[in-house]
Amino acid sequence: MSLTDLASLLSDGDVVVVSGAGLSTDSGLPDYRGSGGSEKPSVDYDMFVGLDMWQRWVWQRNQESWKALDTLPPTTGHRILADWERRGIVTGTATQNIDGMHFKAGSKKVAEMHGSFTRVTCIDCNQVTPRSELDPRLRELNPLTVDDPNPANAAILAEADRASAEKSTFVPAPCANCGGILKPDIVFFGEGVQAIDQAFDYAREAKTILVLGSSLLVMTGMWVVTQGLSSGANLAIINRGPTQADRYADIRIDADISESLKALDGLLKS
Repeated sequence: MSLTDLASLLSDGDVVVVSGAGLSTDSGLPDYRGSGGSEKPSVDYDMFVGLDMWQRWVWQRNQESWKALDTLPPTTGHRILADWERRGIVTGTATQNIDGMHFKAGSKKVAEMHGSFTRVTCIDCNQVTPRSELDPRLRELNPLTVDDPNPANAAILAEADRASAEKSTFVPAPCANCGGILKPDIVFFGEGVQAIDQAFDYAREAKTILVLGSSLLVMTGMWVVTQGLSSGANLAIINRGPTQADRYADIRIDADISESLKALDGLLKS
């Protein structure tokens, strides 16, 4: 099956996108960003809430690297998907990414299943605030902290490096509302998945599920695919390398994401 076949399928509308890290690589992010590009375990939720040293370490790594992600522009692929949403082709996006690129590009109907680095949440009162609002407070408390400009080093989930955590003298800021513990609004291991009901609602109404840049090894994406299939949707996949759902796909394309989306956009406009 070709891009022409896929364009024909997408032209019917009611497309729900399931996006993964492969959609964001053109912006300068590596495919694997779980703990700053490392394969070592990351700080999990119980560790974070259980010991002050892990809170210090998580916030130190977050403060050092969040700006590098914040300044990245959305890719061509993100912009095309936002345009498809405006044109009524895409009715919703369920993303495994925490980079906020879909919203930067202008998409509105996005379920961020793993949360977003652009927000901060209080684990005591549940207040959610923009990450940018916390930045000046952390800089005042930690004037010697130096930004790392390389997005490949971004500590989305801080590596569980006990020696470094024990040495950290970083001072986290308390919640401005209740004085409680603030946490990056990213799903830690051991936490419940965010926005999954919203993603399922999108999938139940879809004519086509379009997987972009995900192997679907992280099960949240596969859950959305399964929900769509059980509701009668077609399945199309564009990804470099195999995915967990290849055997279910009506159309399977192994190719660059942004280049494929540009070609599809041209076909849909012709």
